[in-house]
Amino acid sequence: MKVPFVDLGRAYEVLAAELDARMREVARSGNYVLGRNVAALEDAAADYLGVAHTVAVGSGTDALHLGLVGLGIGPGDEVITTPFTFAATVEAIEYVGAQPVLVDIDADTYNIDANLLEDAITPKTRGIMPVHLFGLPADMRRIMDIAGRHGLLVIEDCAQCFGATIDGKATGSFGHAGAFSFYPTKTMGCLGDGGLISTNDHDMSRRLMELRNHGIGDKGEHVTLGFNSRLDELQAALLLSKLTRIKEMNERRRQIAAHYNSVLSDKGVKTPAQPDGAYHVYGYYTILVDDRDKLRAQLHDAGIATALYYSKPLHKHVHFSAACRFGLLDVAEQVARECVSLPIFPEMRDDEVDYVASTTAALLA
Repeated sequence: MKVPFVDLGRAYEVLAAELDARMREVARSGNYVLGRNVAALEDAAADYLGVAHTVAVGSGTDALHLGLVGLGIGPGDEVITTPFTFAATVEAIEYVGAQPVLVDIDADTYNIDANLLEDAITPKTRGIMPVHLFGLPADMRRIMDIAGRHGLLVIEDCAQCFGATIDGKATGSFGHAGAFSFYPTKTMGCLGDGGLISTNDHDMSRRLMELRNHGIGDKGEHVTLGFNSRLDELQAALLLSKLTRIKEMNERRRQIAAHYNSVLSDKGVKTPAQPDGAYHVYGYYTILVDDRDKLRAQLHDAGIATALYYSKPLHKHVHFSAACRFGLLDVAEQVARECVSLPIFPEMRDDEVDYVASTTAALLA
């Protein structure tokens, strides 16, 4: 059997008739940018996330970048984040001229270790950017408590976690802003790039709408230096369909993860953690294995595709090693050496799930 790491064509086929109809409707409307579908998506996403406002933008990276701009973070400021994430997290901090400060991760969740945050705070610290890695929420209640006591802004990197919650409260609704990605492989992906910023701040929402559209205000004046980061109508229409099914898709991811856990938990590997109250949506299913590269090669030979998120923490890359401030990051380095992600996507067949689980277990025996 051949099992892909993800099959986006299969994901499209599940909704093909509905998506095709939506695309034809948009094409015939003649309205392709910042139209009624974008507005409807923003309203529906705000309702789903339990926030006052969302603003659709061109990508998840733009969501992080414009979120920081909207919060007023810039040159001379420091923003604390994790080294175990995709580059966009730190790129966004650099884009606004701020200094990224990297803090080690928790050994169980792989999210930023809240116990280390206060030691990293300096008089220049303006913000914290936790990442809800692999679909598992970071310890937001603790992070918000620390931020509140130190007067810091919090922007959540929600790129991998649309639909994840803590005690029923959605990621992206804890901080001053949340940044989501709709890249095709995310828990809710479109057919290209797309992003969304969530906030409860009305003034910030207004600023973000100006920033995404060349700084144009309500009266057509260029009131600030802006950017071109507009989600197009086609992607918004498709995402409206996906949003009605996100709970179902995430539940399927959780079913697959539960099966993997049941088969692999006693095979000498570290399976994903799920702290009490956290609703993990398994954007990726990542295990830790002593000889990761050997297992990957064996799974490849058995027809099972895998991926590495992330084989090298950011501070080990040439650019970020110079751009970031950091101390010891031992846990991130260990996790990077041992991590491997197995296939997990809602359209996986049960026989594929069984094959991945049983084959991996056999190879680890």
